[in-house]
Amino acid sequence: MECPFCKPPREQLLYEDGLVRILLDAYPANRGHLLVVPRRHVERWEDLSGEEKMGLIRGMELAMEVLRETLKPDAFNVGMNLGREAGQTVPHLHLHVIPRWEGDCSHPRGGVRKAVLDLEDENLSMRERWERNRLSGKEAEMLRATFNRKL
Repeated sequence: MECPFCKPPREQLLYEDGLVRILLDAYPANRGHLLVVPRRHVERWEDLSGEEKMGLIRGMELAMEVLRETLKPDAFNVGMNLGREAGQTVPHLHLHVIPRWEGDCSHPRGGVRKAVLDLEDENLSMRERWERNRLSGKEAEMLRATFNRKL
């Protein structure tokens, strides 16, 4: 299987530089859910160079800045699933940047800690929710244009 982050579809790619890509998540947990991905195919954190680690942090900051400017979220969840046992489904390291709004779920308490609970995530329980959370082409273009202005 070809890695979806090494050659992402054009419609998912919002930004790239020499170290990272920023992509729309194909199965968004919330509207505007982005992935910051090293350009080099790397599966484990310890295999990243120091420069790539700093690139991921800069990419996270840029993703949050652009999301604040375009979608105006109230908060963010940011995290990584490092390894299959931690829930990583694509074996290419990536950082999730998930915008959050007041009232977007019934029980936000616990945030990323819920990842280790044996509970179904209310934002990912149905394919219809993934579809609802996907940005329109116009919204994705707004994000892409904002990223391009940041260059």
